[in-house]
Amino acid sequence: MAVQMPFAGLLFLHRLVRISISSQRHLSNRDIVVKLHKCKREIRIFSTASVKCKENEGDGSDSSPLSTKLTSKQVLLSRRRRPLSPLERISGLLPQDTLSPEVMQLREQDQQDTNIQVPATQEESGHDDVPIKDDSETHNASDAATDPSESQLNGAFHEEGGLTLPGESLLTFGELLVAEYRKKGQVEFRKMFQLQAGARLQSSWGIILHEDIAGQHAGRSLKTGRGVPILIRRASLEDYVLFMKRGPAIAYPKDASTMLMMMDVTEGDCVLESGSGSGAMSLFLSRAVGSKGSVLSVEVREDHHRRAALNYSHWRTAWSLRRGEEWPDNVQFHNADLCSASSLLAGRGFHAIALDLINPHLVLPTVIPHLHPGAVCAVYLANITQVVDLLEGLRCLALPLLCERIIEVPIRDWLVAPAVQKDGRYCVRKAPVLDEDKREEEMSDDGEETTTDKHPAFGSVPYIARPHPEQMNHTAFLVKLRKCVQ
Repeated sequence: MAVQMPFAGLLFLHRLVRISISSQRHLSNRDIVVKLHKCKREIRIFSTASVKCKENEGDGSDSSPLSTKLTSKQVLLSRRRRPLSPLERISGLLPQDTLSPEVMQLREQDQQDTNIQVPATQEESGHDDVPIKDDSETHNASDAATDPSESQLNGAFHEEGGLTLPGESLLTFGELLVAEYRKKGQVEFRKMFQLQAGARLQSSWGIILHEDIAGQHAGRSLKTGRGVPILIRRASLEDYVLFMKRGPAIAYPKDASTMLMMMDVTEGDCVLESGSGSGAMSLFLSRAVGSKGSVLSVEVREDHHRRAALNYSHWRTAWSLRRGEEWPDNVQFHNADLCSASSLLAGRGFHAIALDLINPHLVLPTVIPHLHPGAVCAVYLANITQVVDLLEGLRCLALPLLCERIIEVPIRDWLVAPAVQKDGRYCVRKAPVLDEDKREEEMSDDGEETTTDKHPAFGSVPYIARPHPEQMNHTAFLVKLRKCVQ
């Protein structure tokens, strides 16, 4: 027991000595850190004082690039934010409406801290918050100052960076928009939607709030919560016809445009349409005849009649918000059967007739007497057997009609793109070598077939071209019937 007590005392003294030594080392390290901080602060004050002295000289000479670089580095270092925690990184990828109040409060505090740090750096550096430009940017700025036309163009930019052109308007609530995402030239996502307050654009690539889209320029890419850029643009009439709610099958734009050329529809014409369907052909005819013309659209089924009228009204509303003017209200929809609705056509004449029916030869005796002589009746038929029945009906009825054409409108999409390797480098186009000596030199080279240039010269990159793997096949047969005078 007597031997153990001195040993315990020695152990206690040894621990005290180690603690005292570590505390002394900590104090010395702390003194070194304080001295370094003071030296850095003195250097910062010295650099700002030198800049102020050069500004007060007033000799018109530019400051040295070394001092400019020092001050810019100091500003960047002072604005450097603290590293984010894993929770903050995950919350930054999520939309704001899914975050808890605690996380939103932490995010607001972080923004307040960064706002407080920026004025402090301005006071320490003694400069205004001016963006740092390199030599090329300053050179362009001097050129723009000498050229008044370029200065006017630069003054026409928005804060977002878009030009203010005559007749241009920002996106507003109620408009019909199309969202697109392309990857390697291929459309991975496309959706038509109406811009509404409080709604969200949802996709497999993330979410975009409609409030973030309103007030933007059309044709701008906005990033989702996952950081994927989505192109937002206004919906054209072709987009609306392809993406609107349907009852029956629609007349595709490629066929509708060909039918308009067959009938030679111009502004001010009066056109009869039988088979309203979902309203696609009614919209194309409405735009073709304009505000001075009129379209009479007749549909035998009540549900198709309602759907066509709703689609037509929906497009007119969106158009008025987009252009600030009314779409012509020149289409009259009727729920009737043309075979027994001769009273509906009494006293009326038409410059053209468009038929989209299963059995169009049954209504020809009713509608052809109201077609102007020399005018065209265009028939939209899905099957070739319907074409045979139509021609057989013309033969038996002996109507004053001449079948001029029976056509099909094919469209073949192509993929045309520069040849790129898997690592992203462009391929190089190689010219044929006729001289044998030069050919040997070419063979002795390393045989590099790619280039590291970001923007190769014109004509130096080969292209690949092939038909698109997804093609639109047969949609309909178009029959052109012209009324002749006997």
